[in-house]
Amino acid sequence: MTARRADTLGDLEHEVGVLIRRVRRVIGLRARAVHPDLMPSSYLMLAYVAEQGPLRASEIAEQFDIDKGAVSRQVAHLTELGLLARVADPEDGRALLVSVSEEGRTRLTDVARHRRKWLDERLGDWSEAELTGFVETLGRYNRALDG
Repeated sequence: MTARRADTLGDLEHEVGVLIRRVRRVIGLRARAVHPDLMPSSYLMLAYVAEQGPLRASEIAEQFDIDKGAVSRQVAHLTELGLLARVADPEDGRALLVSVSEEGRTRLTDVARHRRKWLDERLGDWSEAELTGFVETLGRYNRALDG
């Protein structure tokens, strides 16, 4: 590895660190925008269930690498807030699936709409090509680190 590449990789680590701190802050803001009592970790779970659901709690536990008890507590909390619903698994009547309630979906959609408007304002001077290129590069970066 050349010294220049090492410096560039150090710059990358720095910028990713800034991104992570920003994402953590933004997730907290989004969680409170969905519901004032929603915790950031529960927001991430809610968003995942909205994208992938309905799911069994065991699938959520595996995806988030947390124990089933923690998932059960978060699902109970999200259900109490009216953001998730539990439904019988049509393939196994003994099991329950977790899905986003209509209220949860509406709130997530509203937050996403506001977030995209905010991003559009902040990135208004980026061309479509620059934005598309950044998305493609970030996707490539994420895929490389998953492998």
